[in-house]
Amino acid sequence: MSSPYDNLPDSAYWRSGVAARSPLDPGGLYTPRFRLDADARIMTAGSCFAQHVGRTLRTAGYNVLDAEALPEAIPDAVAHRFGYGLYSARYGNIYTARQLLQLLREVESGATPPDSVWEKTGRFYDAFRPSVEPKGHSSPDAVAEHRAAHLLAIRKLLETLDVFVFTFGLTEAWLNTQHGTVYPTAPGTIAGRYDPSLYHFHNFGFAETKADFLAARDIIRRHNPKARFIITVSPVPLTATATGQHVEVATCYSKAVLRAVCGELYAEYNDIDYFPSYEVITSQTARGAYYEPNQRSVSATGVATAMGLFMAAQGKKSPGAKKATRPTLAKTRSAAAKRASPNQSDEDIVCEDALLEAFAR
Repeated sequence: MSSPYDNLPDSAYWRSGVAARSPLDPGGLYTPRFRLDADARIMTAGSCFAQHVGRTLRTAGYNVLDAEALPEAIPDAVAHRFGYGLYSARYGNIYTARQLLQLLREVESGATPPDSVWEKTGRFYDAFRPSVEPKGHSSPDAVAEHRAAHLLAIRKLLETLDVFVFTFGLTEAWLNTQHGTVYPTAPGTIAGRYDPSLYHFHNFGFAETKADFLAARDIIRRHNPKARFIITVSPVPLTATATGQHVEVATCYSKAVLRAVCGELYAEYNDIDYFPSYEVITSQTARGAYYEPNQRSVSATGVATAMGLFMAAQGKKSPGAKKATRPTLAKTRSAAAKRASPNQSDEDIVCEDALLEAFAR
């Protein structure tokens, strides 16, 4: 052998692995580290794009847990508006690893971080999931009561899950300056009031993001030592940035950090698998075809292509409802699966980040 690059598979070379591929062919970008068994108890969380992941898994008959399910008689539009059926619990979108870690620490300790209730026009909102109750609550006590029940549901998930599927979405976040509480959206966007003396912008870096996810992984494994993880990066660009940079530059930074974190996590931990949804949607072979005309929202075709690659690699090519074989929390799965639609685009997704567009001049 004259070079270590002799006789590598076609996928190792750009010409054969990318340039020679047919347009919109996702190629062999994904080889699963482990098989996702049909009866594996799956907990999903993450940014807006994670809703597509969970919905596809449900539609294909996987056992996606739902600890806060609604009766089937409730219309989908109503359920989703109140945060039901989007994830395995009503935590809404979890955009950053720090937000995930904060939630899991709260579940373990039972102590809700300070500044957890925001007000708007006499109504009160859970600051950590302000979109799940569109009209808010009548009092701060009502917020606390609902949150306590929510945390109990998440604890059950941690004790039950086999696989935790997480979609990394953002590095940008807003924190309480005094005690470091992190929020899914800036105060004043949905509820609350922005006060520059109380809140500050923070752009998480590589080391912070990796450390936060590993700390979250430790918590999950304390509850369930055999838990495994599938991680991915959302291909959805930022709606707006508070960095002072052009939004496209800020997006490239954010996605590069998240992708690098996922790369190291995959390389260092055998219980972590990486699924390249980001690469599928942003591939040069797609020529932007997987985005809607706004060049941000992922189209139904893009979602179907990315998730189709995942399903094919996992040997689950034909979606079909399948009854769960394990009783704990699984009884909620059939209702969630019936709500799932494999043809949804990003326009159908509940996303606080998209609300920032309303502030553009």
